[in-house]
Amino acid sequence: MNDIFAMQRANGDWFALDHYGRLRVPLFHSIHDAMIARLRNFGLLLFNPVVVDALFLQEIVPSPGEDEVEFCLIDDPFASLNRGATVARRELALLIRPAHEHENIASNGNRFHASAAGALPQSDRQATEKIG
Repeated sequence: MNDIFAMQRANGDWFALDHYGRLRVPLFHSIHDAMIARLRNFGLLLFNPVVVDALFLQEIVPSPGEDEVEFCLIDDPFASLNRGATVARRELALLIRPAHEHENIASNGNRFHASAAGALPQSDRQATEKIG
């Protein structure tokens, strides 16, 4: 099972497009794809790729008076963010891992939070200290 990424701002806001009056959240197959799309779309510069998990699905809900939020899996990060396969919420729930499996995955994809050196296993912490 591969990870899927969405774009999130530091304040917790998720990136979504207005697609014919509905919110559409672009999703990416890899951090690399998300970063390419970020470089090509000015509106994404303040956002970073974040692993999509069950908590993401709980956070992404339409505001009162809005239709259901759509998800769009972007196959080509060089193309428009509107050009992707629409994924239903139920389908996305089957594609992602539970939230607890992503506790140690950082947005940089190294499986450890860069700011949490204490989260490294002892052998990795010693190797990091020797390098730095």
